[in-house]
Amino acid sequence: MKDLFLKYRSELIGVTLGTVAGWSYWYFIGCASGSCAITSSPLNSSIYSAFVGGFIANTFKKADGKESSKQ
Repeated sequence: MKDLFLKYRSELIGVTLGTVAGWSYWYFIGCASGSCAITSSPLNSSIYSAFVGGFIANTFKKADGKESSKQ
């Protein structure tokens, strides 16, 4: 289990930061009318931002070097 956390550490940090950022966006800015699909509820905002945070963290992750290079 510890190896799993170490392997996906950057993604977990990105998801956590994204979740906090999404909830904070809903709390401080949000959508007053309730017609916004993402920012109208804290759950939608947090899940969407968690996905984006994990995706961004994954783009900066270094490759293992085990993949074959194209020649």
